[in-house]
Amino acid sequence: MPAKLTLRVHALRRMFTRGITAAEVRNVIEQGETIARYPQDTPYPSRLLLGAVGGRALHVVIADNADDGEVIVVTTYEPDPSLWQPDFRRRRK
Repeated sequence: MPAKLTLRVHALRRMFTRGITAAEVRNVIEQGETIARYPQDTPYPSRLLLGAVGGRALHVVIADNADDGEVIVVTTYEPDPSLWQPDFRRRRK
């Protein structure tokens, strides 16, 4: 687990409306798989993580502030099966 975990207001709102708990987000960060990297994002590079919690797939977008040992949760959601491949690792074309 990172030294510091920050949940952005946007992420908190999405978690509330989507019924995703902080524990579920932490689980994805600790146990999930990085399925995309966005090194050019600012102010920090970000990643899309995939994890399974309670039988459902979750995506968590985080930004890594390596200088401060901080992981910033940008947003989280259940991937829509109509938009993602069955493994939820790639978008449908």
